[in-house]
Amino acid sequence: MSPRKIQQKKAPAMPGSKAPEHPAPRRGRVKKTVAILSRKRSLYSTRRLVAAIRERGHRPLVLDTLRCCLLLAQGTPRMTYRGVEMRGVDVVVPRIGASITAYGLAVVNHFEMMGVPVLNPQTSIARSRDKLRALQFLSRSGLDIPRTVMAHDRSNVKKLVEEVGGLPVIIKLIKGTQGVGVMIAHTLPEVQTILDTFWDLGQEIVLQEFVAESEGRDVRALVVGQRVVGAMRRRAKKGEFRSNIHRGGEGQAIELPAAYTEAAVRAAGIIGLEVAGVDMLEGHAGPRLMEINSSPGFEGLERATGRDIAGEIVEHALAYAAAKASAPRMTGE
Repeated sequence: MSPRKIQQKKAPAMPGSKAPEHPAPRRGRVKKTVAILSRKRSLYSTRRLVAAIRERGHRPLVLDTLRCCLLLAQGTPRMTYRGVEMRGVDVVVPRIGASITAYGLAVVNHFEMMGVPVLNPQTSIARSRDKLRALQFLSRSGLDIPRTVMAHDRSNVKKLVEEVGGLPVIIKLIKGTQGVGVMIAHTLPEVQTILDTFWDLGQEIVLQEFVAESEGRDVRALVVGQRVVGAMRRRAKKGEFRSNIHRGGEGQAIELPAAYTEAAVRAAGIIGLEVAGVDMLEGHAGPRLMEINSSPGFEGLERATGRDIAGEIVEHALAYAAAKASAPRMTGE
């Protein structure tokens, strides 16, 4: 069966609650096909996006990223999915897992080359996946970040630690996710051992300032377009310094102060993301940007806030596609 054409804000249809009613498409209204790049239909975020698309009278199309075949020859790039030519996709919502970043970026870029609007372009996803690169952009733009060092010089670890404010120090893999590859070191020998181990394994790492006042908590803001559509404070479980929900942390809905909202929206714009999870530490002087996620999970956020995050993403995807369709085409690209 050939893929069909593929699908914007309402209160959430949360598990166990009554789904919000959406008016059926008016007669003559063209259904849009919204493609979701996802390895698994069963993932919470994928299921919620599919439901939000259907509730708004449009067509969802879930594409396993690794089953997309990219075809190149003279002329227009083409794509097949399980042997069937891909046509009629109106907009793509990429949910690119960290384990398939390279191929996922190629698929996103191919859709862009085919002229299909993609929420979060390939360059911006790649920028967000590299923690150091993202922090370079944020720092250059004047946003407050924890002091960070990347180096390969093993000769003076003590100096590197001093550059980020002393012990304890946070050590992160450049391309870690969900708290994986994030450690805290309390002594110089501990720092040296961790650095040597990762360097010997060919891994790129950064040292980062430990922001003591955050006390095992951070703030996750989900930005869609130019707005924060939901925010929560995540608190680490007892004995853990990482507040990620995937590490057992707990989330509590909060209303973001203006400074945090502004910082989150600005950060997403700097990286070039239409949809972004922005993680901030609560410093004495205000928000300190820690990390940006281009494929943020939102199960914890929907449950904590009771908001229809999936609906917000879908509605923005449709508006984004409409804006792209009406914009004059640039020549010479």
